Amino acid sequence: MYKNYSIAETTRVEREKIVNDALALSTLDAAEPTTQTKELIDCYIMGKMEISDILKKTIERYKVV
Repeated sequence: MYKNYSIAETTRVEREKIVNDALALSTLDAAEPTTQTKELIDCYIMGKMEISDILKKTIERYKVV
């Protein structure tokens, strides 16, 4: 089953749950996300930036030139 996590298809409460669940899983055996990443995540929760855009920005930040 495919779930749509786009801003148009979710409420703020749903986005908060999505983020909280993802952070809980990702930090089980890894470091906490950086402040910059947390700021991007907040943009998703507030409905200002899609997950795909956050991924692109995060990858760009760590890309070796």
